[in-house]
Amino acid sequence: MTKRPSFLAKATEKLLKNKLAALCFVLLVLEVLLLLITPWIAPHDPEATNAAIKFAPGFWAKFSSDPAVRASYVPGYLLGTDNLGRDTLSRLLWGGRVSLAVGVVSTAMGLFLGVILGMLAGYYPKLDNPIMRFMDLLFTFPGVLLAMLIIGMLGSSTFNATLAISIWSVPSFARMVRGKVLQIKQEDYILAIRSLGATDFRIIFFHVLKNALPLIIVIATMRMASSIISISTLSYLGMGVPAPAPEWGSMIATGKGFMWEAPELIIIPGVAVMITVICFNILGDKLRDILDPSLRD
Repeated sequence: MTKRPSFLAKATEKLLKNKLAALCFVLLVLEVLLLLITPWIAPHDPEATNAAIKFAPGFWAKFSSDPAVRASYVPGYLLGTDNLGRDTLSRLLWGGRVSLAVGVVSTAMGLFLGVILGMLAGYYPKLDNPIMRFMDLLFTFPGVLLAMLIIGMLGSSTFNATLAISIWSVPSFARMVRGKVLQIKQEDYILAIRSLGATDFRIIFFHVLKNALPLIIVIATMRMASSIISISTLSYLGMGVPAPAPEWGSMIATGKGFMWEAPELIIIPGVAVMITVICFNILGDKLRDILDPSLRD
């Protein structure tokens, strides 16, 4: 008898068959691996300054037809330097570690609180109204403004920015999980399990949560993109990762004052943010198609 392939195997096969989604997945894996080994591959201290080589061009200067431009390239600084003579490549790598770490931690914190509140609101009718009205209150604030308000009260730091983004994420997670729980708890197998005497704890965490997991994975993947944009935005506004620590948003903020003199100071971190966010969004969109129960068979 031929063994039927598991759902995970079929989902992986579907993902790899989609060339764009597979490319995004590979790019994200390579990016994560690259950022993990940054301490060993970053060529310079990201905060070390050297006024003698400020605004040094990157490797592209070697292909210039102007001898003066070719001579201005400083060996060992592949992507050039910024206005303080700091290595752009090292700052890009270390800044990526910060952006990705904040994205993962803030998404995980928001997911944890949002899933718990959403499941309680969806499963217990008496808790539904107070929980969701509080979520509606948080929704009245635009996301970035809510994060700025929290940081304004707590002070500017990487931890406070992470906390602000996670709080901003909670209402979205709670609302979507609640809707899924309301649907799942009406299924016949849930009613059968309850009639057999299963406790609410067992039903919620061993049956409802298990069946809501595909949705949670999808919204977590997409929320990663939003979290990375959020920390970059806050750092750009000077309310995220404090200087001189590198972060993609703060690198763009530094480069905006020299956009005509050295446009690569904006382009390089901007492209890094763009590629990462697009890859997470495309991957999340494809996962939504794969994990949709109507498409499993």
